[in-house]
Amino acid sequence: MERITPMDFKNIERKWHLVDASDKVLGRLASRIALLLMGKRKPNYTPHIDQGDFVVVINAEKVKLTGNKLENKIYYHHSGYPGGLKARKAKEILEKHPERLIKLAVKRMLPKNKLGRKMLKRLKVYAGDKHPHQAQKPQMIEIEKVL
Repeated sequence: MERITPMDFKNIERKWHLVDASDKVLGRLASRIALLLMGKRKPNYTPHIDQGDFVVVINAEKVKLTGNKLENKIYYHHSGYPGGLKARKAKEILEKHPERLIKLAVKRMLPKNKLGRKMLKRLKVYAGDKHPHQAQKPQMIEIEKVL
């Protein structure tokens, strides 16, 4: 068996994928995006080496939440000060900053370490259908076929 060294991963080829979030369920979309960011579908996947691809998500404002999650799901964050707990419903976040909803869902599906933070930087999310990554020529990918 051939031994893989860190030098072999210096020349990792990273592809650019374009994902349209229109009428997609948030959790299923996020899990498949996380697979692309981690590089889990590549034949030489290694958990401790970052070899995932770039993912550009468009139409984040048209993402769907099933059931009553739009009204009942609450996202919390704390400022670090006493009494600094903030709570927002998914509907409020979707109206004001739809890209944050997708980014947060994907973030929670990535590893909780330095590697996960590095992977998240390769995720680009946009509310509308315009994005500034035309020069990279991202390939449109049908997200249902990722798994």
